[in-house]
Amino acid sequence: MIPNEDHQYKGIIQLLQHFGWTWVGLFVVDDDSGDRFLQAMETLISQHGICSAFTERMPRQGQFLALDDLDGMASKICLPIMGRKANTFVIYGESMIILWLSTLLAIAELEYEETIAHGKVWIMTAQIDFPLTGLVTRKSLHLFQSTLSFMIHSAEPPGFQTYLQKIHPYQAQRDGFLQEFWEHAFGCSFLNQTLLTEIDESCTGEEGLESLPGSIFEMRMTGHSYSIYNAVYAVAHALHAMYSSRTHHRSMAGGKQGDFQDLHSWQLHPFLQSVSFNNSAGETVSFNEKGEIVAGFDIVGVIIFPNTSFHKVKIGMVDSYAAERGKVIIDEQSILLYRSFNQVLPISVCSDSCQPGFQKKKKEGEKFCCYDCIICPEGKISVWKDMPDCFQCPADEYPSQDRDRCIPKVTTFLSYEEPLGITLASLAVSLFLITALVLGIFIKHKDTSIVKANNRDITYALLVSLLLCFLSSLLFIGYPRKVTCLLRQPTFSIIFSVSVSCVLAKTITVVVAFMATKPGSSMRKWVGKRMANSIVLSCSLIQAGICGVWLATSPPFPDLDMDLLPEEMIAECNEGSVAMFYLVLGYLGLLSIISFTVAFLARKLPDSFNEAKFITFSMLIFCSVWLCFVPTYLSTKGKDMVAVESFSILASSAGLLGCIFSPKCYIIVLRPELNNRKQLIRRKD
Repeated sequence: MIPNEDHQYKGIIQLLQHFGWTWVGLFVVDDDSGDRFLQAMETLISQHGICSAFTERMPRQGQFLALDDLDGMASKICLPIMGRKANTFVIYGESMIILWLSTLLAIAELEYEETIAHGKVWIMTAQIDFPLTGLVTRKSLHLFQSTLSFMIHSAEPPGFQTYLQKIHPYQAQRDGFLQEFWEHAFGCSFLNQTLLTEIDESCTGEEGLESLPGSIFEMRMTGHSYSIYNAVYAVAHALHAMYSSRTHHRSMAGGKQGDFQDLHSWQLHPFLQSVSFNNSAGETVSFNEKGEIVAGFDIVGVIIFPNTSFHKVKIGMVDSYAAERGKVIIDEQSILLYRSFNQVLPISVCSDSCQPGFQKKKKEGEKFCCYDCIICPEGKISVWKDMPDCFQCPADEYPSQDRDRCIPKVTTFLSYEEPLGITLASLAVSLFLITALVLGIFIKHKDTSIVKANNRDITYALLVSLLLCFLSSLLFIGYPRKVTCLLRQPTFSIIFSVSVSCVLAKTITVVVAFMATKPGSSMRKWVGKRMANSIVLSCSLIQAGICGVWLATSPPFPDLDMDLLPEEMIAECNEGSVAMFYLVLGYLGLLSIISFTVAFLARKLPDSFNEAKFITFSMLIFCSVWLCFVPTYLSTKGKDMVAVESFSILASSAGLLGCIFSPKCYIIVLRPELNNRKQLIRRKD
């Protein structure tokens, strides 16, 4: 008729978890049952993240200790109880263990001259009927102000209170126990017939049980009484079932009806196993396959009053009917009524909880409940309390400053709406318009000597390529899409190859033209448009071929770089093949170096309209820009990298435009008198 004790163990664990008590002291009776309790509990508490702060063995019932032993034990148990970390204690044993514990704590208080058990919580198992012990005195009642007790589940059948109120000591003349209880409970005595004298304070028999304090007599039905009540009815139902079964057998066999005088108790067991009925309290009584009653435990908070009376507040129960056997159901409203917890909930932990943003680090040589809290490593977070390890955010998020949550990353790119993008776009458009103006001037004055000099068609081609260079820089601004990524690098590299090829063709034209003026020179056959056009076409086709292989094998594509910057996702064009990208730049650099070298060697040729000097300066600027571009490009990240390439395109193109065409425009527009054939053929003296 007693519920399975395993349910009580699970209930204790869940109760500790509910209130967050992970550092718990154990007081256990020193016998075999205490050993079994410790073996079961120590396994359960370690599995559920709880640690035993200490384990103390208490003397079993009937054992006596010398005064010196009592002092030693009092000093031994008071030290861990006085500690600030362990404020919750589980007590297992019979009711006498409370007497031992209260005695030892009282001795310790006398020795240390302070309240030992202030702010402590005592969890008692159902084996200890704490309110009925009558062992707690006024002197030691403060020790157990906060007590949670597991009790065998009980309910009150109708009419029970009426029955108790009608109990009279004279109802059963032969019931000596009732009269003896009456005398002890009410502190009176019935008339002693043998001595023929009357006691000063005699029992009238009219005293009411309801006037007794709870420590002496409880008016409510206790769990033990309720179990006996159900046991009687269970046996009655089993006997009825057995009687009905035998009657049925005898009627089928044509025999006479018999009685139960020849029955043995063991014959009742199968009928008890199948008993299931509703008692008068409205609860179902049944047994499981092991012959154990299907019942749970009540969890009550014991309130102690100054007159040593008790009041029990049921704050929950261990439900044995739930799918998860031993599940604790807590009534939060009842907890508020429980005076001991109404103010501040006691804390019983070895280490304070690690807040979000921190992780636990075990202390060497101590139990796993004792740990330090260390901040999460860079790039990781923790979002719950007491996390053993931090974890990384998803790729599209980054940790907050406190490392307690993930924040979505912002997608960044070189936009037309930000100052840097507006500046580069405005600069590109302005240079495009200036180049278009220069081209218009050259077309308008196409028949003048300075325009005709050094191959007019190559000049036009150079200006058109510069126009396209300025426009190509706009491909680097804005959100990268598939088309812009495919066109961005190939367009820039091919157009720039055309521009540098035109510069190289103009330089070689100057050199060949000067050499052809010498008497008997064989270079005259190379003078003309054919050589210049061949240079431009061949050099440009090589670059176009490299770009074609690039697009065919590993073309650029839009991509999101989530790892480069901690708080941003970079929308960029992945170059596909880095080797092809640097091959394109390398070829462009080779053309630039050749053009610069040829122009530098031809810079002192005696000709008023000799472009070699201007080309030398323009290629010097061009090479300087792109030599600076490579380390700067490699050292920048995100949209700054794109801005560097766009600026390099504009700066190098502007260098070619300014150095080559500004002197010619100056003569055409401001000094037209110098724009004639005499100036063209004039030589130095």
